[in-house]
Parts: sequence; C-alpha cells; structure tokens
Amino acid sequence: MKKNVFFQYITLAFFITGYCSCSNFLDQVPNDRQTIEEVFQKKRPSEEYLANIYNFVPDESDQWNGHPWTGNVDEINVAWAKWTIYQLNVGNWSAGTSPFYKWQHYYNGIRSATYFMNHIDGNKEILSLDGQSLIDQYKAEARFLRAFFYFMNLRQYGPVVLIGDKELPADASAADLQLPRSSFDECVEYIVSELDQAAAVLPVTPATDRDYGRATRGAALALKSRLLLYAASPEFNGNKDFASFLNIDGTPFISQTVDREKWKRAADAAKAVIDLNEYHLYEDPSGDPVKSYRGIHLTPWNNECIFVRKSNDLWNWDYNCSLRSAGGWNGISPVQEMVDSYFMRDGKPISQSDLYSETGFTNGVYNMYVNREPRFYASVLYNGAQYKGGAITQNPITVDLTYSGRDGKKNGGEDYSHTGYLVLKNVSPETNRLANISNSRPYVLIRLGEIYLNYAEALAEYGGNDAEAMKYLNLIRKRAGIPEYGSPGLPPVSGATLIQKIRDERRIELAFESHRWFDVRRWKIVKSVMGNLHGMNVDGDGDEFYRRVVADNHIWKEAYYWFPLSQYEMDRGHQLVQNPGW
Repeated sequence: MKKNVFFQYITLAFFITGYCSCSNFLDQVPNDRQTIEEVFQKKRPSEEYLANIYNFVPDESDQWNGHPWTGNVDEINVAWAKWTIYQLNVGNWSAGTSPFYKWQHYYNGIRSATYFMNHIDGNKEILSLDGQSLIDQYKAEARFLRAFFYFMNLRQYGPVVLIGDKELPADASAADLQLPRSSFDECVEYIVSELDQAAAVLPVTPATDRDYGRATRGAALALKSRLLLYAASPEFNGNKDFASFLNIDGTPFISQTVDREKWKRAADAAKAVIDLNEYHLYEDPSGDPVKSYRGIHLTPWNNECIFVRKSNDLWNWDYNCSLRSAGGWNGISPVQEMVDSYFMRDGKPISQSDLYSETGFTNGVYNMYVNREPRFYASVLYNGAQYKGGAITQNPITVDLTYSGRDGKKNGGEDYSHTGYLVLKNVSPETNRLANISNSRPYVLIRLGEIYLNYAEALAEYGGNDAEAMKYLNLIRKRAGIPEYGSPGLPPVSGATLIQKIRDERRIELAFESHRWFDVRRWKIVKSVMGNLHGMNVDGDGDEFYRRVVADNHIWKEAYYWFPLSQYEMDRGHQLVQNPGW
C-alpha cells in the first residue's frame, strides 16, 4: 500500500511539472490523463494539487529580478545594475527579449486550476470523509485562483485570451489552438463572473489557523474591487489614445466611450468588502501610529489582511533594504520624489506646511526630515535616523549614508544607497543576515486600507457623495496619526480636489506595495512621473550631502503602458494582436 501511494505522489509531481512547464500557453495537455484521474479519487493528492495552484500566486518580495512594480516607477532606485530591473529602466527590452515575462506563468496556473475544477468532482475519498461541500469549496478556491491569474495578466499585458472551462484535447489540430484576445471589457466581465461564483461558495473566514492564506469570500470580493476600479479608470474607460488598437475583426480592444457607471460599480464592489465587517484597520495596542503602520506587514495574520502569500522570500527584501553595517545589502532606496510626497505632522504636503524646512538641523537631523507624518518614519530610513535591527542587538546606531559614512558610497562597492535613503517599510528588525536569522511572515497582497481608498476614489470620481468618500479617506489618515480633512486647519475637500487628495493618500499609504506602477498608468499620468528621479548627493559629505541631484533615469515610451506579448507567442498565435508600440 505504501508503495502504491508513493507512486501516486511521484506521478502527481511528474504531471504537475510537465503540465505547468509548457512553452506556449496553448500547448496541448499531456497524455497520462488516466493516471491523473485516479489521483483525483484521493483526498491528499487532490489537496496537494490545489496547493500547487496556489504556488502560481506571485511572491512580489523580489522587486529587482522577479517583479518591477516599485523599481520601474517613482518609488525606489535599485542599486545594482546587474539586476533585471535595470534593463527596464534604461529601455533595453523588446518583444523578443521582454524581462519579467509572466504571461506564460499565469496561463500555466490557469490551466492547472481548470484541470482541477474539471476533475475534482466525484472524488471518492473526499465524498466519504467530508461530503460534497468540501469539493465545492475546493472548486471555488481554484476558480478564484484562475480569476486571479487572469487579472494578473490583464493588468500587465492588457486584453487576454479567455479559454473558459475547456480543456484542449491531446489530438487538437493547429487550427483549434488559435484563439484571439478578448476586449478589455469582455475580460473584466469574465473575471468578475468568476469571482462572483467563487465568492458565493467560499468561506467568509478561514475554518482553522491552518487555512490562513487560502481564498475566502473577502479575497474574491476584494480582487473584484481592484479590478473594477482599474476598469473605471481613464486608461481603460473611453481612452481615445487606444482608438487604433483593434482586434483582428476590427473591434476596439479598449472601449471608446466613457461610462461613468463603471465608477459606481467599482464603489459598490469595494463597499461589499467593507460590509462583510470581517476586516479592520490594524492598530498597535500601544496606539503608536508608527507601530500601527509597520504592524500591518510585520504582525502576521492581523485583521487588516484580506489575501496573503504564506510562502515567500521576505527575508531577501529585509537583506536588500537593510544597512550594510547591520548585515544588509544597503540598496533598495526611495527616490526623493517619494520622500517629498509624505505629509508633515499637520497633515499638509510639504509645499503647504509651515513646519517644513530645508535649512538647518534639529538634534543632528536635517530639518527636511523633522516634523514629518508617522508613515514617513515607518517607511523611510534617512540620514541621522536612529536604527536598531539586523546585526544591531543593543544600542541603536545613527544612520550615516554620506559618502564617507558608515554605510556610504566610499566603502560600499555596489552596496550603497544611490539616493541617500533606504526603505524601512516591511523590513523586519528581527532579520539578521550575519546570524542567519530571518523573520517569517506572510506577504500581504490585499488589505483593507486599499479597499477604503478604492471606495473613496470610486465615489469621488462618480460624484454625488463626497462626504462618504472623505469619511473613508479620513479613516486612513486617522490610523496614520495625522489630522483629518474637516478638522481645524484642514478644510473639507470635494470634487477634483478630493480626487487629487485621494491619489496623494494612496501614493503614501500603499507605498512599496506594488500599486504605484499600475496607478500612474490607469490615471494616465505616467509620462509626468517618469524620467529623471532624484535623491540626496551621495558623493558628498557634511552639508554637501543634503543637496538634490539626479539619482536615476527611467526611460519612458508610450509602448510601455503594457508589456509586449513575446515574439514566441506572436509567431505561433496567428490570431493574436500585439500591444501598441511593439
């Protein structure tokens, strides 16, 4: 019996590897189906197959080789030219050599989810032990994951190929493998339908602690909220810039008519998550807003988190962000534009606050960094800050990123901040590379703070209920420890001003969480935020350090709104249309 079970697991592993490593997203399924159908009569192999589908959920902790969503926008500079992100920033990419290529990866996940959904029914062992309800839940999880993978391709590549529940037969002809991309709105409707079906079956909360990280009703509704917010945005809602982007039958991929009701639909989707009453903005028991904001990511399984990835490489994020003198690699650096976006403690931007100054020092700290809002101190490591973490086990050290400083350029080789700052957000003080200690925690993919901002933005764009939009904007500010709009010194905001305030808040609240790249594109402001990015003068010591200089340059072309489909896919998919500009 043990030998038979072992054989099944080996067969399952072989199937998963062969099934998910296909070179083209329309490749045919393997011919060992009978063995796999036998596997789907057992509980444990079926659950392992489902767990493997979760492995396609991205681990975005690697923002230099794995994902470009913070290093290819006005958030961070990555110090090392050898990493893949550098190729994007200098414009060294094409359809033939496109970095960060995920199209195939997510279609492998889609295929695996579809296969699972089509074969789990009738699982004899699950039926005998748990009944049909567990099978229904597992199918709903796979349906959610399939929708998630479609969304991930949609946001990176634009319109996708919708395959549905059909499995391509092993003897399919070449003609049968030719499928066109659907329009953006058709893709949205399909994914929304899948998420609605999944949400109707998925549990509201995980059944046990072991189930944290699995799909829930909240995760499905929250992903729907993000999707519909994107769909309502100017990039996809009546964007005349894409008038010539047509499918092979001549129909536009992007609707050429602005539909304001899309904003209403996005607002309703976000409110559905809020109305579950299962999630709350995380607040540290001490009431300290800095600890509250850091705790969102450093306190595992807190009740702000809606969907997370349990297995991840956040230890690598910790190492790359941490000071060299504390055992880190000292190279994930916020750009000056990101630093300047943080408010002052009076809740005002630096351009409007009497508290802001770029002259002089207070207790050894340059006044640019004094009187800033709590999220700044929870997110950015700046010169003169007190740092305790990594290899530092007793007294904090004073950060010195000047040219000759402890962690400066002079003695750093490649491991130095190019902007004079380091990212502190989601960096665990418990991780210590020198002692080979890493802090394990979930990677947060969706959280309630985003949903509040989704709701506020959709309401403000739709119009007619600015007070409700400002309420949820203010809930974010209250947790952040800064004055709310409508309080003394900060008048209420409405209309276009409210929309801009929500965008400003979103930039700060969701910083370094893989949102900004997509936000500036869907708002159609990317051209204004790319190009020269700045930092402090890391070639200077003393006062000379505190001078803005160009630290990075991100090449921008209109083609970069979406990644290209690979030339390999285009050569084989005769009904595929390439993205504009490629």
